[in-house]
Order: sequence, then structure tokens, then C-alpha cells
Amino acid sequence: MPTSLKRAPARPPEQTVPAPPRRRSARSRRSLTGWAYAAPTALFVTLFFAVPVLLVGRMSISDWGLFAGNRGVDFPDNFTDAVDLRLFWPAVRFTVKYTVITTVILIGLSLVLALLVQESTRWTGFLRTAVLVPGALGLASASLLFYALYSPQSGPFGEVLRDVGLADGPVSFLGTPDAALWSTVGLIVWRFAGFYTLLLLVALQGISADVYEAAELDGCNRWQRFTRITLPLLRSSLAMCAILCVTGSLLAFDQFYILTKGGPDNGTMTIVQLIYNAAFQGGNDLGLAAALSIIVLVALLVLNLGQFRWLRGKDA
Repeated sequence: MPTSLKRAPARPPEQTVPAPPRRRSARSRRSLTGWAYAAPTALFVTLFFAVPVLLVGRMSISDWGLFAGNRGVDFPDNFTDAVDLRLFWPAVRFTVKYTVITTVILIGLSLVLALLVQESTRWTGFLRTAVLVPGALGLASASLLFYALYSPQSGPFGEVLRDVGLADGPVSFLGTPDAALWSTVGLIVWRFAGFYTLLLLVALQGISADVYEAAELDGCNRWQRFTRITLPLLRSSLAMCAILCVTGSLLAFDQFYILTKGGPDNGTMTIVQLIYNAAFQGGNDLGLAAALSIIVLVALLVLNLGQFRWLRGKDA
């Protein structure tokens, strides 16, 4: 006997139950609280980053004198004039050279110091304090301090070199472009080594001791543990330090302005000093200085995006 197939009754459409008014009000309060916490930062970024960048962008396409004001559109003459400046490419080469030297020495030394002060010994507290104290001094103050220390007549550095027999007369630490470069690198390493050491020390302390114990049980020596465990696990922190150091070095201004004023013979002219000179030192051309600033900003964005992409690709 054939059985009759009965269609199952259709299920009524699901209806979303509205959230109770109390839950909605609590969610709204949390949302408003989040916006209230974010508002000061958003306002700060808008006023001190977004608005100045837009103003510089407008200046870069305008004939904008320091005292004459905006005299109309001048695009792309500002950018072509910026690249055609006599000191543009020497300043770019010197800035890149200074950035490479500073980044390599500063991060390498900071890693050594972080490994040195990581272990708990009787001298750890003293070493950590000695490394971090220079970071409490502002860069302009540190530059003035080293300007006095580098003085050929009264500076103690030259006297020490004469006492140990490494120099016969007054030592000119800032008298030649190469000497001024390495003297400035010494200042920056002294000033910022503690900051990068602290960053790397925090990352080192985040590595579990069980990983090292397991590697030691497997027969890894100290060098193998460093190269196969410490360095790979510090890759993100090292990359962050590299990004900060490269960005700060490419924007170097205070130390060279105080120590050398771009000399001798414009041998220590950085790209930011060139921007300053175009705007205030004789040029009085804010449009040209703004065009140089936009070129530097684009170069920094491309460089930092490349570094972030490389880091993300390594972590993927």
C-alpha cells in the first residue's frame, strides 16, 4: 500500500529579538566611553600632524615666501628647483651614510648591552643605570655638552688623547667632514644606546627560560642558542628598533646644527638642514622648503612601508 509523503510544515521565519533597553544603553555608554578616550589622541593627531601636513602640501605647490606670503601656484617648479639645488644630492648622500653608520653601530651596541645587563649580577643595577642615564638628557642639551667636550682648546677629550700619546697637539674633532661625522655618531650612540637597550632588554625578558633549558639539554652551546633562539625571537623588536633608528637618523638636525652648522665646507649638511636653510637661512622660500619636506616625507613612507612589509612577510 503506497505511503503518502507529507511535506514537513514550513518553519516560521526567525525573528530577531530586540535587545533589552538596558543592554542597549550599556552598549551605547561603552561606545561613548571609547570615543571619549580616543578623542584627545585624535584631536592631537589632527592638529599637530594632519593640519601641518596639509599646509605643507599647499605650500609645496605655491610660490610662498617667508615674508611675502602666498603668491600663487608654482607647481612643479618648487620640486624641480629642490632637486636641482647644488647641495641636494650631497646632502642626500651624507644623510644616507650617516643613517647606515648610526643604525648599525647603535643597534649592535644596544643588543650587546641588553645581553650584558640581562643576567642578574652584583653589577647589573649599576650597568643599567649607567646605560639609561644619558637618555634623560635632551638631544639639544647633549649636543651642547659634547660641543664643549670636543673643544680643541678646553675640551677634556683632546687632553686625554694627548696624555696617552695619541695626539701631539690640539685635536679637531669637528674640523673635517669625516671627523665631524664620527664625532656626531659618538654623541648619538651615547645618547640613545640606553633607549634601544631598554627595548631589547624587555624583549629578551619575554623569552621563556624553558626554551633555553630545552636547547641546552639538546646539546646547543651558547652561540647556537644565541643564533637559533635569541635572534629569531628578537626579530620583531630588532625591526622596530631599526625603523625608529632609520627614521630618526634621516631626520637628523639638532646635533649637526649645534655641532657643525653643516660644515666644514657643507660636508655634514643633512637633508633637514637643507630644508631649514631654504626656509630661514637666506633662501626665505617656504615653497621650496615645503617641496623638500614632501620629498623627505614620501621617501620615509616608502622606506617604512617596505620595512613593515618585509617584517610581515618574514612572520607570515
